[in-house]
Amino acid sequence: MKAVYGSTVLAEAPADALVKIEGNWYFPPSSLVGEFAESDTAYHCPWKGDTQYWDVGTGDDKLADGAWSYPDLLPGAVERVGTDFAGYVAFDRKVTVSE
Repeated sequence: MKAVYGSTVLAEAPADALVKIEGNWYFPPSSLVGEFAESDTAYHCPWKGDTQYWDVGTGDDKLADGAWSYPDLLPGAVERVGTDFAGYVAFDRKVTVSE
């Protein structure tokens, strides 16, 4: 699967390497190929934990807070999803995720 914003590929991995949570595909950190810059945006999910947001893309294809991950999962999150998704990255709906 591939995550693309504008003409910029942000991530690419086989579908079986991704995790789908609440309608969002989470890509493993090793699949990230685009440019990512940490954002100061803060959010806390009551069952996943604190979110790290990322500004993504290059040139005219930049999207503020276009991606997020949960670097340190709360107890029970892995059991709820069925796999360890710490550090996996999901994308804003403006990013096209396709096979």
